[in-house]
Amino acid sequence: MSFLVIPAIDIQNGKAVRLRQGRAEDSTVFSDSPLEVAKRFAATGASRLHVVDLDGAFLGKPANADIICRIASVSGVQVQVGGGIRNYDSAARYLGAGVSRVVLGTSIVRDPDEVTRITRAYPGQVAAGIDARDGRVAIRGWVEVTGLLASDLALRIEAWGVSCFIYTDISRDGMMVGPNADSISEFASGVTVPVIASGGITTLDDLRAIRAMEDKGVTGAIIGRALYDGTIDLSKALELEQS
Repeated sequence: MSFLVIPAIDIQNGKAVRLRQGRAEDSTVFSDSPLEVAKRFAATGASRLHVVDLDGAFLGKPANADIICRIASVSGVQVQVGGGIRNYDSAARYLGAGVSRVVLGTSIVRDPDEVTRITRAYPGQVAAGIDARDGRVAIRGWVEVTGLLASDLALRIEAWGVSCFIYTDISRDGMMVGPNADSISEFASGVTVPVIASGGITTLDDLRAIRAMEDKGVTGAIIGRALYDGTIDLSKALELEQS
C-alpha cells in the first residue's frame, strides 16, 4: 500500500474552515465554497480528500451532507467523510452517494453493534477515527474526553472490520506546531490495521517524518491548516507519495 497525502476540508455552516484543537468557537473561514476547494485540491493531483462535517460532529447527525455528497460526486477523487455519522442510515446515505469511506468516531465508543453492522455491509469502506488528548480518547466533536486509552480502544476494535485507523492528536490539531511523532509511532506500532496520521503537520519535513513511519504501518497523512496558511505546497507534498 502506497503512502497517501490527504488534504482536509472541514465544513462549518457550509463554509470551509479550520479549527484550533477542535474548538468550534476558534475557527477561521478559508473559503465560502468547500466544493471549489475540493476541485482545487483534485486539480493539483490529490487522489483522496478528508472531509469533516464539523456541525455534524457537534450535533450528532450529518448537517452538511448535501455539500459533501456533491463534493464526492463531482470532485473526481475519492472522498472520506467524518463528523456526525453515528448510525447505519447516515453511513449508507454517504456511501450510496459516492463517498468512498466513512470515518466513525463517537459510535466506536458508544455503539459497537452499529459499527459492526456498517462494516459488515460495507467492507473496506469504514475507518475508525481515534482522536486523543493526552492519550485519552475524545468523542462528540472532541468536547468529551473519555477515560479510554487510544491504544486500548484500537486493540479492541481491530477485529471489527475497519479498513484503517485515522489517529489525531487533538493538542496539535490546527496549531501549526508539528505532529506528535512519538505518539503516532507508538500508536501505529501497537496495531496491525493501517494508520493515517493527522494533527499538527506544518512543514514538508513534518510530512517526511510521518512518511518515515511506513514500516510501522503508517500509510498516509492528513494535512489541513498548513495547506490553507501556505506552509506546505500541496504539489510538493504530493511528490512525497512517489519518493
